Amino acid sequence: MSLLGAAEIRELAAALDLKPSKSLGQNFVHDANVCRKIVRTAGVTSNDIALEIGPGLGSLTLAMLEQAQSVIAVEIDRRLATQLPITVATHSERAELLTVLNQDALTLQSLPVAPTVLVANLPYNVSVPVFLHLLEILPSLRSGIVMVQAEVADRLAAKPNTKEYGIPTVKAAWWADVTGAGSVSRNIFWPQPNVDSKLVAFTRRATPGDEELRKKVFTIIDLAFAQRRKMLRSALSSLYGSSAAAQAHLNAAGIDPTLRGEALDIASFCAIAKEG
Repeated sequence: MSLLGAAEIRELAAALDLKPSKSLGQNFVHDANVCRKIVRTAGVTSNDIALEIGPGLGSLTLAMLEQAQSVIAVEIDRRLATQLPITVATHSERAELLTVLNQDALTLQSLPVAPTVLVANLPYNVSVPVFLHLLEILPSLRSGIVMVQAEVADRLAAKPNTKEYGIPTVKAAWWADVTGAGSVSRNIFWPQPNVDSKLVAFTRRATPGDEELRKKVFTIIDLAFAQRRKMLRSALSSLYGSSAAAQAHLNAAGIDPTLRGEALDIASFCAIAKEG
């Protein structure tokens, strides 16, 4: 199997009369070694059904097909979704293992088969909502690697009491353990973005509660970080009716009312929600 290089990426784009779209976050990876490293870091095996979001011209797709049992690629751009099976067929003897869906990942609700691993170069402008959406609707995903803007990666993998820690961090932690998995050079993309990229790894674990609890927890998270310098008793006053009522509720949950949202992990937010 041969992967795509920089020259071939440009040739494909020219043939499709494709001008990379900033609104769709179209920056195409053209380094075969990096693609294979990402797949290797994700731990993709021959038992895996791999899911890719935004496959673009197919660099990462081909690398996944080398290892996975099969690959599902979700591509919002119709031209790219139509071209991808053609490109794969000319570069791989495993083209029949690829399923391409021309769809917006944010509207995705189900897939023809249950994927076990996610490997994706996520569009920068929607990377967090797409990541959280996939964790929510696809419980079969056990692990994965996503490539995102460096600042987003730092937020997803942040620890409490740091400036990067916030809503994306805590919400992702509802479903998975998330860690940083290294940096990626701007030079591997065409066109070259004006921001740095990093890899984020996740491993699924049991959620701390059911869907009803999740909705309560996420509401509390949103309020706690809406004005992140506020103490929790003030940040949650609208939810419980007053600052005094919020303080009483937090005390009952075993949480210091003078803390800020950035000090709490997912378990602490759950404790608040479970208190009623």
